[in-house]
Amino acid sequence: MAEAAIGDTGGMKGDKRARIFHAITRSSGWLEALGFSWLVPLLRMAAGDNPRLQSKELVRVLVIPLIGILGFLILWGSLAPKIETSLGAVPGPVQVWEQVDNLWQDHLRQREKAEAFHQRQVTRNEKLIAAGKSDKVKWRAYTGKPTYIDQIGTSLITVGLGFLIATLIAVPLGIASGLSKTFNGAINPLVQIFKPVSPLAWLPIVTMIVSATYAGGDGWLSKSLLVSAVTVTLCSLWPTLVNTAMGVASVDKDLMNVGRVLQLPTFRTITKLVLPSSLPLIFTGLRLSLGVGWMVLIAAEMLAQNPGLGKFVWDEFQNGSSQSLAKIMVAVFTIGLIGFVLDRVMFTLQRAFTFSANR
Repeated sequence: MAEAAIGDTGGMKGDKRARIFHAITRSSGWLEALGFSWLVPLLRMAAGDNPRLQSKELVRVLVIPLIGILGFLILWGSLAPKIETSLGAVPGPVQVWEQVDNLWQDHLRQREKAEAFHQRQVTRNEKLIAAGKSDKVKWRAYTGKPTYIDQIGTSLITVGLGFLIATLIAVPLGIASGLSKTFNGAINPLVQIFKPVSPLAWLPIVTMIVSATYAGGDGWLSKSLLVSAVTVTLCSLWPTLVNTAMGVASVDKDLMNVGRVLQLPTFRTITKLVLPSSLPLIFTGLRLSLGVGWMVLIAAEMLAQNPGLGKFVWDEFQNGSSQSLAKIMVAVFTIGLIGFVLDRVMFTLQRAFTFSANR
């Protein structure tokens, strides 16, 4: 009986361990999608897996990338001072990090000024109301210069708007193109012509059309933001359109025949059969489109003078101070990191909504 009890205890421990490893395996895909794949070997070691094997995996996914980053920083720090430009020597990692801190402190100072401005406005208006002069109460927006953090926010809003418009255009066109060879033959030449066009070519046309048709410009949707967003749309919709068409065209023919036999309406055929089967390729197109849109955005903002990261880079280039080159390099790293995060977000959404990514 004692041996049976010991056996049962060992079996329970084994079952618990198996459940833990199963949970780690299931979460590994999500951790990889979010860029935290290095956590998986640590979790496996903590759960009692082979330390030697997991240590090798940890070296592969964490230590080697960190060595690559460290090597880049050393090479950058050693070579940068040797290159002289019209603005002085190329800044190294230390000088760039100093500008990160300066930009953050400038943001905090501007927020304090804005808070003080609003507080003075509230105090003044309260005095006017108390004196019975409510008709003289005025509320004004703070008109201080946008900080670096504000410009990052503007760029994200702009690329989000452009990406949304591109998706709303590209996905329906891609579905129609994948379902109909006639429609595909009609739009394919246009796709091949317009797909390689640079944002620098689209921008003057978009600027003139928006200026002639859009009367707004005082709210959050300014003309410069709309011009940049539409330019992003025109350059980023093609990967989604092409991949959606490929995904729809590759849907199993037997599945489509079942829909015809059941006499499903077109809308139900698309929502119940076509979209679930083609979602992996659609999301691949969306990831590519978002990446293209984020790259296009910087050039569009430079020329349209939309107060985002592109304008920040252009203003610092025109400024020509001793700190300008370091600030531009801060913007370069910011653009790269945000692009990485956006791609991870789309990849995570792809895993959440597609079966093939979770197998």
